Amino acid sequence: MSISNSYDLFLFLKEQNLIDDKYEYWWPNNDAFEILLGAILTQNTKWTNVEMSLENLRVLNINSLEKIANIDLETFIIAITPSGFKNQKSRRLIALAKNIIKDFETFENFCLKVDRTWLLEQKGIGPETADAILCYACRQDYMVVDSYTNKLLKRFGYEFEDYEQLQAWCEFGINENYDKIAKLYNYDISLNKLYARFHGKIIEYMKCNPKG
Repeated sequence: MSISNSYDLFLFLKEQNLIDDKYEYWWPNNDAFEILLGAILTQNTKWTNVEMSLENLRVLNINSLEKIANIDLETFIIAITPSGFKNQKSRRLIALAKNIIKDFETFENFCLKVDRTWLLEQKGIGPETADAILCYACRQDYMVVDSYTNKLLKRFGYEFEDYEQLQAWCEFGINENYDKIAKLYNYDISLNKLYARFHGKIIEYMKCNPKG
């Protein structure tokens, strides 16, 4: 099989029925605040480990920027230990919470007004993490790409110099064919949700087909 753009890839993946509609944006959590935490906790670890960390935070009732900004560091380190890099991630999340409060006052305002430039200025947040926060927590029109995306496209003969080129290729075919794709759904689907589901389809496909 050959593909000429990301629209072709999307159609191919959509036929596979890869996503459980329990989570309409694919990310296995619908809580925007936990998505923010999860986007950072999942760096260099498996999602199952992140879920353990998030459950520890739920038990402690750590569910707001203010609580993280003022949490005892050792308590926080112990809670997120399952995610690995516990010292680094705990300090970065505390710093992020404080910066969000300083610049946006509330989490809701952060989701509405934050941009990619601001996120990339935060310690420990690179392009993939920034776009995951923007796409899944803030519901902004950013397509997340990752190692799964890169590996899948290599199977089709595509190689990219950097993250931005890969992202632009994935977004372009969806943008150009948005009206066609929207007709495939029996409800109004936003560009943001298409990006989220496209990313999710790629990951689920690669999990099922690790060797190509």
